[in-house]
Amino acid sequence: MKPGMFRRRSQTSSGHAEGGVALPVVLMFLLVITILGTLGIRRATTGETLSRNQLDYEVARQATEAALRDAERDLLLNASAIMPNALCSRGTDRPVGSALGSPAFDTNCPRGQCRFELSYYDSSNYTTVTNPEPWWPTINAKQGRWDGDPASAASAKPGDATGANTNCTFNGSVPLGTFTGVARIAGVARQPEYLIEYLARADDKVMRITARGFGADINTEVVMQTYFRPYLR
Repeated sequence: MKPGMFRRRSQTSSGHAEGGVALPVVLMFLLVITILGTLGIRRATTGETLSRNQLDYEVARQATEAALRDAERDLLLNASAIMPNALCSRGTDRPVGSALGSPAFDTNCPRGQCRFELSYYDSSNYTTVTNPEPWWPTINAKQGRWDGDPASAASAKPGDATGANTNCTFNGSVPLGTFTGVARIAGVARQPEYLIEYLARADDKVMRITARGFGADINTEVVMQTYFRPYLR
């Protein structure tokens, strides 16, 4: 055969070899690009989720602080005061001056006002759920008093959906603005609420206020406590 023919075959074989090497390189390059793109998308999604969760936590925290302030306002108002936009009128149980015992303050936390003897608190045990304190959670059978006694017909709470002066005889926590007329918070899964415990220690009359607030997600919950000494008339 002519030499030129051998040269043409040699060039064709070289082209096939180069094509065979280039294909795996391109595939590997595409695989790396795909992995990097997937990781970038996942990282961006994770960052967005974390930001959303943090924002929801801040909403719940601010709602909780609003409930704490509302409880203090509730303790300081005159019993005869009729607050505009309040869901329930104030009764003889408010203010607390001469109503520190039953039925205004009791173990069922009527209208958000709780009272237990010191011996009850001394024996409280969260792990064994012994003598549950009112501010404990209601989930996991911890028997908190946020919703009152579930077996009681007085567990229904006042709210904007029911209108004013409805469900005003209730047990458990007080939704924001119930007695003070403070505007409810928009955009939360549930209105913040509070419990007031009377802690009688000799002549030192102290109220422990526990409030909890929620974000747009009902699972985002913040609980805060404060101790308050109102002027008891």
